[in-house]
Amino acid sequence: MLKNTFRTLALVAILGASWIGKAEAATADGSKMQFNFTEDGKNYIRFLTWHQIWGRYIQNNPGTLVSGRALENQMDVGIRRSRFLLFGRVADRLTLVFHFGINNQTFNNGKKPQLYVHDVWTEFDVAPTYFSLGAGLHYWNGVSRMTNWSTIKFLTLDAPILNWPTIEASDQFARQLGVYAKGKIDKLDYRISLNRPFNTGSPTPGTAANYNPGNNSPSFAGYLFWEFMDDESNTLPYLPGTYIGEKSVFNIGAGWYWHPKAMYSVDEMGAVQKHDQLAVAADVFFDAPLGEGAGALTAYATFYHLDFGPNNIRNIGIMNLGTGGSSLNGAGNAYPIIGTGEHFYVQAGYLLPLDLDGTKLQPYVAGQFSKFEARDSLAIIPEVGFNWFIHGHSAKVSFVYRARPVFTLDTTGAEAKSTVDGYRSEAIIQTQLFY
Repeated sequence: MLKNTFRTLALVAILGASWIGKAEAATADGSKMQFNFTEDGKNYIRFLTWHQIWGRYIQNNPGTLVSGRALENQMDVGIRRSRFLLFGRVADRLTLVFHFGINNQTFNNGKKPQLYVHDVWTEFDVAPTYFSLGAGLHYWNGVSRMTNWSTIKFLTLDAPILNWPTIEASDQFARQLGVYAKGKIDKLDYRISLNRPFNTGSPTPGTAANYNPGNNSPSFAGYLFWEFMDDESNTLPYLPGTYIGEKSVFNIGAGWYWHPKAMYSVDEMGAVQKHDQLAVAADVFFDAPLGEGAGALTAYATFYHLDFGPNNIRNIGIMNLGTGGSSLNGAGNAYPIIGTGEHFYVQAGYLLPLDLDGTKLQPYVAGQFSKFEARDSLAIIPEVGFNWFIHGHSAKVSFVYRARPVFTLDTTGAEAKSTVDGYRSEAIIQTQLFY
């Protein structure tokens, strides 16, 4: 047995040494961890990894408890994302992707969190460039550009979460199991998918719509955009939030997500009503250098119409440490992000034309404006921040200050109204390493 074990280890060592030698040759420029199967590099496997660490100061929502103790504010360090991705063109016309990692680890949910799969899909080029088919747990999403965003190449420190309207409800971290088609026809880039959403547990129905646990229908999603300037790669689904002056892009797009009978509620007579889940959006993206020595501008705007059934609303707090809460927001850093209504989101950043010892600085502003059917006041979430690019997106430090509205029930009038009763602040600094 020991002899067989030794032989196995020796074989692994020999193969590993051979792989490392080829991988080093393929990454002589220091930009890729890639193993080529062919001399011309057309068939390959590439490995990527990225890690985002957050340091935060948060003003908690009213009535928040942390570890059983009332806290008005708090500071912490957490792991927002730690990911590993393997992808490649393993043979002519054949692509595979395997993506795993962890998200949102804080001091109160740690102690050996489990790695889990984000993407596992295979793809075949039926007509290269024009039409490819794939299947698996995938990220070829509908609705908008920001629903397909790369988590490595955000303009802002993080996504607004509105961009993933079914996040962790009927999907697995913005992915669903299904089949998809993608391609480019002239300047039109498209992605369309038919999926089987995940079970949603057993949410209790009320007058406000919630996810229907008895639903067995597929979802249908798509996103199409026209590329007026430079073409973008669609080898992978992840669309950048900023090219930091390396590309000239101007796109206009539109998309949808439709899941029949995905929601249910109880009407005034106590009867259960089922509702389709619909998200439609239109967006525009501009990202280009402004000329020699003039920096680069990035701008993105999108409008969402969400119909998730009557008065559906969802409060979300990323890496939320709190429990309890006495406002309509709930505890910690939660606030209304997703729900039936109209939503407008905009962001803009300017890459300064300065060389800071080989690094670059990009300040930005962003805001979400949401009119929820379930709230009487407009929800406005402004934020301001910057990216300090030490080595592009591969090594950067980002900062954001955000003010979130706190909704309470105002009972002073003839009718109770859900209105904004002040704002709470949070500041986050993030370090990112990506290779």
